[in-house]
Formats: sequence, C-alpha cells, structure tokens
Amino acid sequence: MATLLFRLGSFAARRAWAVIVAWIVILGLSVGAYFALAGGLSNSFDIPGTASGEVTDQLAQKLPTTAGGTGTVVYQTDDGSAFTATQREQISAAATSAEDLDGVAAVVDPFATQQQQIDGAAQLADGQAQLDDGRTQIEDGQAQLDAGAAQLEAAQEQLTSARGQAEAAGADAAQLAPIDAQQEQLDIQVAALQEQQDTIDTSLAELEANEDQLALGSQLLSLSDGISVVSADGSTAVVNVSFIDPRLELSEEVKQDTISHFQDVSVAGTTVSFGTDIAQGVPEIFGVGEAIGLVFAAVVLIVMLGSLVAASLPIVTAIVGVGVGVTASLAFSGIVDMASVTPVLGVMLGLAVGIDYSLFIVNRHRKQLLAGVPVRESIGLATGTSGTAVVFAGSTVVVALLALNITGVPFLGLMGTVGAVCVAVAVLVAITLAPAILGLVGERLLRRNTRATIGSADAAASPSRRAAKPVTVMSNTRAVVTVVVSVLALLVVAIPSLSMRLGLPDGSSEPEGSTSAQAFQTVNEQFGEGANGPLLVTATLPNAIDADDLLGVQVEVAQSIADLDDVAAIAPIAASDDNTLLAFQVLPQEGPNSSSTEQLVQDIRSLPKVDGNITLGVAGQAAINIDISEALSAVLPLYLVVVVGLSLLIMIVVFRSLLVPIIATGGFVLSLFATYGLIVAVFQMGWGAELIGLHSTGPILSFLPIILVGILFGLAMDYQLFLASGMREAFVHGSPAKLAVAQGFRAGRSVVIAAALIMVSVFGGFIFSESTIIRSIGFGLAFGVLLDAFVVRMLLMPALMHLLGRSAWWLPRWLDRILPNVDMEGAALERDHPGARVAEAEPAEPDAVKDDVPAPV
Repeated sequence: MATLLFRLGSFAARRAWAVIVAWIVILGLSVGAYFALAGGLSNSFDIPGTASGEVTDQLAQKLPTTAGGTGTVVYQTDDGSAFTATQREQISAAATSAEDLDGVAAVVDPFATQQQQIDGAAQLADGQAQLDDGRTQIEDGQAQLDAGAAQLEAAQEQLTSARGQAEAAGADAAQLAPIDAQQEQLDIQVAALQEQQDTIDTSLAELEANEDQLALGSQLLSLSDGISVVSADGSTAVVNVSFIDPRLELSEEVKQDTISHFQDVSVAGTTVSFGTDIAQGVPEIFGVGEAIGLVFAAVVLIVMLGSLVAASLPIVTAIVGVGVGVTASLAFSGIVDMASVTPVLGVMLGLAVGIDYSLFIVNRHRKQLLAGVPVRESIGLATGTSGTAVVFAGSTVVVALLALNITGVPFLGLMGTVGAVCVAVAVLVAITLAPAILGLVGERLLRRNTRATIGSADAAASPSRRAAKPVTVMSNTRAVVTVVVSVLALLVVAIPSLSMRLGLPDGSSEPEGSTSAQAFQTVNEQFGEGANGPLLVTATLPNAIDADDLLGVQVEVAQSIADLDDVAAIAPIAASDDNTLLAFQVLPQEGPNSSSTEQLVQDIRSLPKVDGNITLGVAGQAAINIDISEALSAVLPLYLVVVVGLSLLIMIVVFRSLLVPIIATGGFVLSLFATYGLIVAVFQMGWGAELIGLHSTGPILSFLPIILVGILFGLAMDYQLFLASGMREAFVHGSPAKLAVAQGFRAGRSVVIAAALIMVSVFGGFIFSESTIIRSIGFGLAFGVLLDAFVVRMLLMPALMHLLGRSAWWLPRWLDRILPNVDMEGAALERDHPGARVAEAEPAEPDAVKDDVPAPV
C-alpha cells in the first residue's frame, strides 16, 4: 500500500497541472449535474413496516381522505381581540379558494366548522326539548287512556252484572237484545282504546330509541369537548388543509403553493403562520457559525504549519472535496427522497476529514523538506507513509457510514451513503490533489527564513521538540492513575445518558421567531399542547354494521379510549362506506414529544379488543415519531456490533495486534456514552442550553445516537491509527515497547492535537445553526471528538499501552501468517528512500533505549 501510494503521490507531483485540471473538471461536472438533476429536499422521516405505517396504508385503502398529508394554517388577530365579521369572511374565503390548489383535497373553514359545532349542540338541545315534550304528551295521553280504560272497565262490569240479572230472571233473546247492543258498543270503544294504546306504545318506543341516540350523541359531544378550530376568545382560528398525496410523497411545491396562497390573501389586523407539517424550514448548508469554525481551523493550521501557504492548502483541498461530494450527492435528490439534513452532514464530514487528511500529508511533507529531502521525493514519501494512514483511517469512517444501510432505515442509509461518498472523496483529494498542489508550490510551502535552514541538523525538528527533554517513558503509577481518572471522568459525564428520550423535532424546535415556531406556540396557548400533535386512531370491525348501530359503536370505542390517562378529547371523524373502518381524532393532554403522549400511544395499542372484536390502531405524526424512535433504538445494537466488528478487522490488519484494537474500541465506547451524556444534559435537560442559544429542550433526535456511533467511531479510529501507527513504527524499528509508546506519542501528538482541534472547530460551528437537528449533530460530533481525542486517545490509550508493554503487540503466529501486510510503517519505502525515516527520527535517552524498564518522568 505504501509503495503504491508513493507512486501515486510522485505522479501527482510530476503531473500537477493535469491532476488539478482533472479535479476542476470533476468539480464542474458535479456542479452541472446538481443544477440539471437536483430536486427538493424533504423534512419527513419515515421507516417502512412500522405500526403507524400499517394504519396509514389501511386508511389509504378505505378512507383515502384521511390518509393524505395535512397542513396547519393559523390566523391570530394582532391585538388579541375577537375576529371581526370582515376578517371572518376573508379567512373563510381564503380557505374555500384554497381547495382549487393543485394537490389539495379539502380545506376546513374554521368558522363554518365552529358554526356546525354550535348548530349540532343546538340540535341536540332542541332534540332533547322535543323529546321531553313528546314524553309529556305521551304521558298525558297515557293518563287519558288509563282513565278511559277505567271507565270502560266499570261499564263492562255494570253490563255484565245486568246480563247476569236478566238471565237469572229468565229473560229471553228479545229482552237481552238491548244489552247485547250495549256490549257491541262497549267492545268498539275498547278496540278504539286499544288502538290508541298501541299508538302510544309505538310512540313511546320511538321516543326511547331517539332518547338513546340523543344520549349517544350527547356523550360524543361531551367526549369531543376541547377539540376546536376557533379559540374560546375568538382571536385565533386554525385552517386545516388536507392534501391528496400522503405526507411522505407530498412535494415541496404543493406545500409552498399552499403557503403562498394564504400569504397572498391579506387579512388586515391578523397574522398568519404555518405549522411544521408544511413550513418546516430546510436548514442552510453553510452559515455564519460554520464560517467562524472554518476561520478557527485556519488559525490552528497556521500555528501548526507555520505559513499561510501551507495552512491554506488543506482548506482549499477540503473545499474542493466537499464541492464534489455534496453536489454529486445532491444531483440524486431528484431521483430519491433525501432528507434536508443529509447534505449538511456531508458538508460537516467533508470539511472536517478533508482538512485533517490533507494536514497529515502536508505536515509530513513539511518535516521531510526541512530534513533536506527533495521536493518530489518528499511528496511521494509523505503520500506513501501518512497517505497510507489516511486511506485506512478513511476506510474505517466509510465502513461505519455505509453500514448505516443495514439498519433498514431508508433515510438513514442514504445519509450514511452521502457521508461515505464525501469522506471517500476527501481521501482521494488528499492523496492526489494535495500532492499535485504541493508539487506546484515546491519549497514555497515553507516561510522564506525557514528555507535557509533546509537540511540543517535542527531543521527537521520543531522549536518545541528542540527545546523538549529527550523521550522517556511514563511511570507505572502515573499510567494507572491516568487510566482510573480517565475512566471515572467519562463514566460520570455519561450518567445523564441513562435518562435519554428519543424523538423527532416539532414546532418548538424550530428557530425562534420562525413562522413554524409561532404557529406552534399560538396553538399551544389557545388550544392546548395536545392540539399540536393529535393522534389518528382507527377501529377495525370484523363485519359491516348497520347505519343504526354506527353511533353506538363509535361511542363505545370513543369511551374506551377516553377512559385512558392523558386523553383531553376524542371525536369520530370518518367511517368507511362499508362501516368496517372507523377513524377518530384523539387530543392528548400534552405535546407530541411529551412522555405522556408516548405512553398514551402505547396504552391505546395495548387496549384489548373493544367489544371483543374491534381492533384499534394509532397513526398521526406523534405516533409516527414514536415508531421511528423505537425502530432506531432497536437497530442500534446490531449496527454497533457490525461497525465495531468490521473496524476491528481493519485495525487487526493495520496494527497486527489483537489487544490494541480491543482497547481502542473500549475507549470509544466510553467516550461515546460520555458524549450521549453531554447531549442529554444540554438538549434534553437544558443544562447550559442558553450558552449555545437553545431556546427549547426536548427529546434527543431519534437518529442522532446511531449517527454518532458511525461517525465518531470512524473518526476515533483516525486518531488511533495516527498515534498507534507511530508507536508500532517505533516498536518494529527496535525500540522497547514502553519506550515506543512514548516515542510514537511524541511523534504524533502535535498533528493529532491540531487535527482534533480542527474537527472540533468545524463541527462546533454547526452548533449555532438555526436548525435544532443540525445543532444537536454538530454538538455531538464536536464534543465526541473532543472527549475521544483528548481523553481517550491522548490519555487513556497511551497509559493502557504502557501497562500492556510488549503484549500490546501480540498476535498469534497462525494469524500473522494469513494477514496481508499493508506496510503501515513504510518499511518498503525506508529500504529505498532513507528520507522516509529521517523526518520522524526522535532523540531518546540512551538509558531508556536499553531495556523496557520505565524511566522516571
């Protein structure tokens, strides 16, 4: 590998303009493809096969009007007074005309809906009054019938008595005829009375049936109390827009057309804002904070490399790499759904690793130039030695990012792929474009006064190194104390991670003052927190039911849900044509990201079948967010095993050791959970949130933990490679194991410190992004690198390596024979090019080299 890269670097230095032009052409093609093929970015996240996804599919089949995406438009008067008649008319007109927009299925006029609710309540009241009047009339009629029946019964008794007396006196038929005539009249009256009784009984049965329906209607009205689209004080109204396409297929064009429609309709004295479902902003890829981070990185480079020319080279190559990687990836956004955070992640990684990878090669080349190695040979040597470490370091990052595809989460796999592309491009740029530019720059890489010292005895050593004491090994006591303190510190910082809650951002996470944040806050204040995250609950019936039974079933289902904790209100919203699928809107007590709403979703799903055969399901944005978070939590262990396993194999090949990869991975796990702890402390608990301008807290971004695993593990192994490869290089060249640790650490610490500071500054610039998603990713990456580089790689790992001694480099002989030799130390180059070793030569105390016994510090 080292020899191959030496040849590549030498070729790039000889054919500098050809290589530079080639990269300019590649950049031009990438930018051209972006402008020609790129599509819109999405703010939606979804995972196939979730419980909420199945419910949505079911709705799409039987209740398509409820399966499409939705949008929230919020109107509020400027002075807090109730809407005037003119304002109400204008808002209603805007809602009605919005139904003509492309992609819009229906629009709910809030004032028409409010009137329907008022009319419905009035009808129930009128119905109850009519039923009360009817019952009174029936009761009066029954009393009259009862009185008539009593009279007829008395007449019948008299007539029966008269017939008995006449028959006892021996009356003949002629004498009994008048009595029979009276009996006939009496029977006619009894029959008429019975007919009236039957009529009253029928009326009473109808009245009782109507009373049952009225009671069910009243019960539903009571259960839905709290669901409204016009606030109690009449100052706020919500226009709900239903789209034809499902949420994940809803185009940005349809959303923007909807926003433009309502913005263009001027309603004097009101402010209109839009919910995150249609107005969630696409984060800017590069802003002021990111620029400041890049400036800080430039300062670090100037201090490290000593000249503006040398410092500018890594930044230039990194920008070229980012330009190629990000624009080429964005060109595919017209073909695949790409989350808005994806290109930002590409920029983060491309800049950070791009600067670092070029820095490693430039720094090595600079040292060799000072040692008197000819320019082109030095470029080839730097590419063959440091470039080998860059290739393998980049490989661990690429492997970790590509492994995101095994999670089965489409948007996450795409994010990983784009990030891997940007890192791979950064590696290619570092081993081709950087050597080409170095070939053109030549000795001008160094300051003028420094060039005069080229080849002198002290030129290859930095001022700090010339003034430093000879390399000595640390004491065992110091090593043990370092290990214990480092581990305990990381464990303490990790404690808040035990309280981590996962979720997706809602309106409260939007930039302060944005239309989405304003809409969220307004709805919170006027309609309750749950109005920002209503649940869509379905009830699936095994068989169709009669229309007469529909209301009773709806009440039964609604009541079973309303009896649960944290349900503010529930209302039926639709029923399929065959009455086998019913849909309900459930308003939680708290917002979509609250723990109580999460528990409510679980409680509804765990309810037994209503009436023994009605199955409940939950959808809606809050349920979708919960499902995504749970799915990502479930795949995190698998992903961690795969990434760590593959990277362990790479490190075993590179270091030809079993223990070094194991302790490197163990240290990463500690720094990872410490990073989780910091994220939870700031973004969930709010500790120090004001220092980064965070105005609201909430659950941790659901895919952040898994993203951090992939990226931070790859970056951690970068620094592990650059430090441990120097230690192994010293060891294989004859230094005792413990001294080799000190020599390798001394040789690599300055460049690793600079590289880590550059990473922290680049990632840290994104902490001040307006997007909470970008903030949390930037924060996690910045502090993850900070903890891993300065605590694990610079303190814990050298101390453990010291304590392990020669056993750190133990490898079974059978495994040593079958592993490929990647020549990380550049042994092949050293045989043919002595300059490959001279730049890294370290002075050592004679006594310290004699054996492996620690010298006093």
